[in-house]
Amino acid sequence: MRGITFGEPVFLYLLLIVPAIIIFYLIKQNKANASLRMPGLAPFEGTGITFRHYLRHALFGFRIIAVSLLIFVLARPQATNKFQDVTTEGIDIVLALDISGSMLARDFKPDRLEASKNVATEFISGRPYDRIGLVVFSGESFTQCPLTSDHAVLINLLRDIESGMIEDGTAIGNGLATAVNRIKDSNAKSRVIILLTDGVNNRGEIAPATAADIAKTFGIRVYTIGVGTKGMAPYPVQTPFGLQYQNMPVEIDEDILRSISDATGGMYFRATDNDKLIQVYQEIDKLEKSKIDVRQFSRKDEKYMLPAIIAFVLVALEVLLRNTVFRNLT
Repeated sequence: MRGITFGEPVFLYLLLIVPAIIIFYLIKQNKANASLRMPGLAPFEGTGITFRHYLRHALFGFRIIAVSLLIFVLARPQATNKFQDVTTEGIDIVLALDISGSMLARDFKPDRLEASKNVATEFISGRPYDRIGLVVFSGESFTQCPLTSDHAVLINLLRDIESGMIEDGTAIGNGLATAVNRIKDSNAKSRVIILLTDGVNNRGEIAPATAADIAKTFGIRVYTIGVGTKGMAPYPVQTPFGLQYQNMPVEIDEDILRSISDATGGMYFRATDNDKLIQVYQEIDKLEKSKIDVRQFSRKDEKYMLPAIIAFVLVALEVLLRNTVFRNLT
């Protein structure tokens, strides 16, 4: 054990009352000797102070020890003998996710959007020491969650994403620019954007190449992911009979996505099914593992239980002895 620390050390000042209680007890014992006039000591010959008379002071000892232990408990003793090595990656990541209507295509299970959300959730859970943010885009873009280390909140916000939250379309440039704006002021050693889309840029005021240049200026790496099978895929189409799925050609502007990643020092990936998408995120996870610092922190264990139990036993023992063995002496 490296030592004991206290969560509330201010309570240790209460130990100053222990000497005061002991002094008060001694003074009280000195004044407790009563005097009685007798014609002679013959009736008391052969009598003396028994061992039980001295042992009665043990009751006071029990009480003092119990009070001291309870003060010890209030101070919250903590063991600091456990240490854990933690590797901090020093990486801030923004996920830029396309939520356009085409992300409901069923070439992924259950569809592209839900598959992307599920895989992104696993990716987030596997990087507990990184700050991660979330940007969504279709015809427009907005920040769903700023950079945060609270991954539980981030995952909940990710799960709330639905297609149709904003105007439809595919504004890749706007989505990337919003992500850059969210991460550009970060002090992390490595800043990364993972942009996932399944279409061709057809909306927005900012061209994808312009957004890529901005990212490059700030030293931000962009990994791009094109989502969609090769050839045809069942897309949702609104008809007079409701929403139906029709096989339509998959169109992904791979040249734009590849140029974005090349310009910023990232990589382009094509995910044609759920398994490929999982592999893409695993590959990015491996690429972004630049360890920059190793630190130690102590994991403190609360150690109040044992002294609390001992104090309880001593109080119970004092009450029991005071009302049985020492009943006539106290």
